[in-house]
Amino acid sequence: MATIKKRQTPVDAGASPTPKRRVFLVDDHPIVRRGLAELIDEEADLVVCGQGEDAYGSLRAIREAKPDLVLLDVSLKDSDGIQLLGELHAQLADLPVLMLSMHEESLYAERALRAGARGYIMKQEAAPTLLQAIRTVLSGQVYVSGKMGATLLNRMVGGRKSTNKLPMDRLTDRELEVFWMIGAGDAIKEIADKLCLS
Repeated sequence: MATIKKRQTPVDAGASPTPKRRVFLVDDHPIVRRGLAELIDEEADLVVCGQGEDAYGSLRAIREAKPDLVLLDVSLKDSDGIQLLGELHAQLADLPVLMLSMHEESLYAERALRAGARGYIMKQEAAPTLLQAIRTVLSGQVYVSGKMGATLLNRMVGGRKSTNKLPMDRLTDRELEVFWMIGAGDAIKEIADKLCLS
């Protein structure tokens, strides 16, 4: 399910109105989406133009809403957020996506960036940090935490070889998704059903 807000331009008497930058939210928790929407809509330069809770509905709604940025949760109820990110990147390559997650960035940030995200922020961050991340990505830059940025730079500068990767780094995106489902207590049949596998 997805909703789209009609395009609105703020009107300020005596001044040329500056269009707000439009953000589309994708998260499978209604309370989280509501909180994010209220936070973003309070900003003078930002507005939430639509919301989605699943991959299929969100993909169609994003194409219709034409946002300036998508704020996308890594975990969705019908699919993996990284998978939706890949589809968005394939269909709307110029649309910046900022990944939002409760999962530790050391597990997902690099995967998200490789899949086409322009940034990664954890849900535990303070509201001003989230708004900073949104504006950083909207300005054409990449956002990651200082800690993650240092980790990525060390890997590049140090030429870290694949043989030195952590065990979790060696998993594919799908293997990591299955790993988390097993950890959440899902049975093999439930995992297969969720991932549409035999």
